[in-house]
Amino acid sequence: MQSKPLYRTAKGQAYVGDSLALLAELPSNSIDLVMTSPPFALRRQKSYGNVEETEYVEWIKPFGQEVFRVLKESGSFVLDLGGTYRSGIPSRSLYNFRVLLAFCDEIGFHLAEDFYWFNPAKLPSPIEWVNKRKIRAKDSVNTVWWFSKTEFPKADVRKVLAPYSDRMKKLIRDPESFYTPKKRPSGHDISASFGKDNGGAIPSNLLSIPNTDSNSSYLRLCKELGTESHPARFPAELPAFFIKMLTDEEDVVLDIFGGSNTTGFTAEALKRKWMTFEISREYLASSAFRFLEGQSSDTIKRVLATLSDPHADYCIGEALCALDTNKNATISDESHAQLALFAAGAGYGSARIQRNCE
Repeated sequence: MQSKPLYRTAKGQAYVGDSLALLAELPSNSIDLVMTSPPFALRRQKSYGNVEETEYVEWIKPFGQEVFRVLKESGSFVLDLGGTYRSGIPSRSLYNFRVLLAFCDEIGFHLAEDFYWFNPAKLPSPIEWVNKRKIRAKDSVNTVWWFSKTEFPKADVRKVLAPYSDRMKKLIRDPESFYTPKKRPSGHDISASFGKDNGGAIPSNLLSIPNTDSNSSYLRLCKELGTESHPARFPAELPAFFIKMLTDEEDVVLDIFGGSNTTGFTAEALKRKWMTFEISREYLASSAFRFLEGQSSDTIKRVLATLSDPHADYCIGEALCALDTNKNATISDESHAQLALFAAGAGYGSARIQRNCE
């Protein structure tokens, strides 16, 4: 990269600037995974700079073209897009599906799989159709498109196996009491190997992950130091799933709309190299709080002052970068079974960032 990062860790760099310009600095076929959540095509303008629905596809296509160029042949592009309604009427916008079609038909991506992120903690919206008139259900699912450059990207679902249900555990212990191997009416041939313990269940493409972060060190430090936290953060469990399934340790993960750098933090904890691009220096500077857990207030204030320089190239010192595996323990049993894969199958853990940022 010709540009200097705002800050660095042992495994990653965070850059301030326009993502298209920064993408142009990357060599072709150099990135293993791009995981990002761009500003959505909302009708109401947000502080983080969303684009109007009618302009959205043309706005985002150049980013998709550059991502296609920088991805390795085995690489993946995971794009989280929230839904919205058309202006003034209770009819859904199709912008996220138009993005999908444009990326596949015009850029050349393959749709490896469509995922859906269900956020059970999401507040009812839009107010007019859900709360006031009560003619629509609340919108609590985002589309998450998993694009690939080729038909066979690097992927291993065994890295994100979900814990078996209690009933499946009983079946594994005593398969003859639960089923008889034979061909089912659906055409599925259930053999004797169905009762084999494979270490967990294959997860579905519906990811139930509540976005309930309210007491993280990032939010706490933003409040203590009077800096604005990024208003549109996805939970670490979402990038953790795809980082684990689609990359290996030391692979390179890129987020081109970095925000509060959840992706970089998660990649660091999972021992991946990472890069984050974010156009807002204020948001990116405060994202460094994620890597400063346990530091004194005076130290954090000095770091924040240093990051006021957009080309600070600050090397973050020793810090513990850990993902919380217990914060979702209060959700329903069904959702907990899905979420537990992040703790058990997805390799949740921590990484200590060393002083050496070279």
